[in-house]
Amino acid sequence: MTRGFRPLLRGSTYSGALFAFCAAPASLVLLPLAAIPAVAWASGLYEARAALTVLVWAVLVAALGLPRISRRALAAGARRLLAVRLPDVPAPAVGGGRWRTPLWLVAQVALGWVGGLSCLVLLLAAVSLPNNWLDGEARLSWSDRSVQVTGVWSWPVAAVCLLLVPVICAAVAGVLRRLAPALLGPSAAERLALASEQERRLAERNRLAHELHDSIGHTLTATTIQAAVAGEVLSADPVAARAALRSIEESTRAALEDLDYVLGVLREDRPGTAPTRTLADLPELLERLRHAGAVLEPELSGELTRLQGTLSRAAYRILQEGLTNALRHGAGGPVEVRVAAGPELLELSVVNRTGAAAAGRAFPTSGHGLPGLAERVRLLNGGFEAGPDGPEHWRLAVRLPVRWSA
Repeated sequence: MTRGFRPLLRGSTYSGALFAFCAAPASLVLLPLAAIPAVAWASGLYEARAALTVLVWAVLVAALGLPRISRRALAAGARRLLAVRLPDVPAPAVGGGRWRTPLWLVAQVALGWVGGLSCLVLLLAAVSLPNNWLDGEARLSWSDRSVQVTGVWSWPVAAVCLLLVPVICAAVAGVLRRLAPALLGPSAAERLALASEQERRLAERNRLAHELHDSIGHTLTATTIQAAVAGEVLSADPVAARAALRSIEESTRAALEDLDYVLGVLREDRPGTAPTRTLADLPELLERLRHAGAVLEPELSGELTRLQGTLSRAAYRILQEGLTNALRHGAGGPVEVRVAAGPELLELSVVNRTGAAAAGRAFPTSGHGLPGLAERVRLLNGGFEAGPDGPEHWRLAVRLPVRWSA
């Protein structure tokens, strides 16, 4: 039972009713224009001229809803005053649903007039009936019937009139609240466009998360090992220590470029040029890892420089993640890196030793590296394998289809 009284206690009930009541007197500005055809039709019946005036008035009110700015303003008012959730729809509107805003305006003005006049009459009755406790009198007439309220009965009738005012406000606000999603919210085509835009943004953010994981994860792993190497040889071999520190500087500078780009996209600013590291940058990556103390055995074959940009960038990230995992979880010893670009297939593999020495290393891991690589390879229609290769080795193998650039 209390649920029925809840709308009467909400502030949005009365702000929503005010949203409609204010539209009614605002529409009076158009009434003189709406009366012109009726004035010109002087020979017509009064009822017909009145109906024509109301019809033209409704058309003029509806015309105010055609500009896109009207829809945005009315939707903002509905969110604030009616407390209804309406998703933002980017302009311009799509789907040809612009007729819905004029229909909303006509409904809002009509509800404003009906509800506003009803509340005004009820308030006047509530104030005037108990004017004199014994002599208060009111007569309500409709067609050939009339009801007369006199004496003591004027007080309960006045109380009922007063109670009906919030009921009418709740009814007006409730009707508008139900109409708002259908008339001011996104159409089916707009919802589809909105969902596509959200899906595109989510895919872009997931891609950036993969990029950030690959770049920052690799840099932190490499710089940790390089700092340890520099600390150990600082006194005995200053040249090697300086080389390790230079490698740390280069790695962190590259990681900062990636981080600036990703943060720019996430802030929806205009990001700088996206980092475009490809297989052409692989020798530099291998050199940095050698400075970190890694023993690498690279085997590069094929025309790597002719690979398409997307494929070459993805191959670089895959090898970067594979080498990072080898540094984190490997047991030392040589790391075999193989890149073979054939006529129709690009083959990548990273093989490192595993064992008890790897278990003692305390490198934290998010658990998203290999699943992220598998997803990246899947999007490129390639093949992905990762797992033990014999009792003492771990092997990452990727095969990607090749489309040669001219």
